[in-house]
Amino acid sequence: MSSIIQQPKGSYLIRGGAVITVDRAIGTLPRADVLVRNGRVEKVADGIEADGVEVIDATDMIVMPGLIDTHYHMWSTVGRSFVSDGGYEYFQAKGATAALYEPEDFHNSVRLGLAELANSGVTTVHNWSHNNRSPAHVDAELRAHRDSGLRARYAMGHIDKMPVDQVNRYEDLPRVQEEWFADPSRLQGLVHLGVNLRGAIQSNVEVFYQEMEMMLKLGLPVAIHASQAEPNSDDAADYERRGFLGPNFLFCHYVTARQSDREAMARTGTPLSFSTLSEFRLGETGDARRALMKMREAGVMVSLSCDATSLVPPNMLENMRVTWNMGVPWQGTDTEHLPPIGLHEVIEMATINGARALGLGDMTGSLTPGKQADIILIRTNDLNTAPLANVETTVVMAATAANVDTVMVDGRIIKRGGRLVDCDVAQVVDGARRSAMRIRTAAGGILAPQCAGCAGNAVFRATAC
Repeated sequence: MSSIIQQPKGSYLIRGGAVITVDRAIGTLPRADVLVRNGRVEKVADGIEADGVEVIDATDMIVMPGLIDTHYHMWSTVGRSFVSDGGYEYFQAKGATAALYEPEDFHNSVRLGLAELANSGVTTVHNWSHNNRSPAHVDAELRAHRDSGLRARYAMGHIDKMPVDQVNRYEDLPRVQEEWFADPSRLQGLVHLGVNLRGAIQSNVEVFYQEMEMMLKLGLPVAIHASQAEPNSDDAADYERRGFLGPNFLFCHYVTARQSDREAMARTGTPLSFSTLSEFRLGETGDARRALMKMREAGVMVSLSCDATSLVPPNMLENMRVTWNMGVPWQGTDTEHLPPIGLHEVIEMATINGARALGLGDMTGSLTPGKQADIILIRTNDLNTAPLANVETTVVMAATAANVDTVMVDGRIIKRGGRLVDCDVAQVVDGARRSAMRIRTAAGGILAPQCAGCAGNAVFRATAC
């Protein structure tokens, strides 16, 4: 993949589209122009005239902010088909393969994930790297980010299966800060650094407290997983008393949250990353619909995410669609008095809420003049999107990655005319294929469709058939 971020920021007049600004002061406009200069949105209005700009014809298109995924384990993207029937699901597949990824595999995996995100209209992603095996693995991921042109938070973590009573000292963190983030131009200001902690769900509570105190001193944004199924391992009210919570702290999942947890999050402005499809698959004792509705009722800011490719495709358009369809009150439950989630609300979850959850609300997430030009154009004259009526309905209920015509990040065009720019897709796919095959083979077998002789075995030797 060529380095997209070496391209200059262009000046564009995106003309004649239906515009969803996700700025409540401007609203959704049935027809308007968007003027972009030097990587920023300069103006949104109908009938803009400007000199020295390239005109992009947005007729029959929807113009809106790029989508934002606030929780994606990108190191395992190449493992998207490692799961299978016979009791070999996400955690089993991760456990069998996590230690087998080499730095090149991390690079190929993240590169694949970033290209797929760009293709589907995602312009910002939280790369939740919870298998940092070595400095070389970290560098491999950051090289992929450097060349992708997407905006991101890179959240360093632990080595998979780190002992629960061992404090993660983040020994490589100072080097990463110095080599990759001290000079913002190294990553063109598109990637910022954070950490993910194992939290009480994956380490001892005392270990989590120690790690959290370390990060408070460093001032880095923190993200943790919370329980999708009982028991609830976290106590948000206690975390509030300890000074952990706030806009710089991101919970993911938290299907099992109590009312006291939700209230603590709302009081402190602590955001939630809700992985809609993952919550259904892994929320074995919880109720994902109720969890979402109660978080919203409590006033918690909800963003959306995909989690991991072994569970969910990194497709935020699909994520919005499922979230809207599930976001209804249940009769006979404590949600029956709540209003259903609206179309515009889901779009906010996938854009401005995601930006705010990652500390980027002043930079991206809406087409507000002065913000960075992270913009996507969606065709409305395709078979699955025509005829256009309600603009927001088309985005949430009909659009797919195939309808994403143009993607712009920071004023640079990443996708144009339905094709990724400066991305050798065949090369990206080939690298991912090679890494996946090597990892599967190293795991002691090749994951493949079951034959009669291998029924019930998710992993079997290449010679088994």
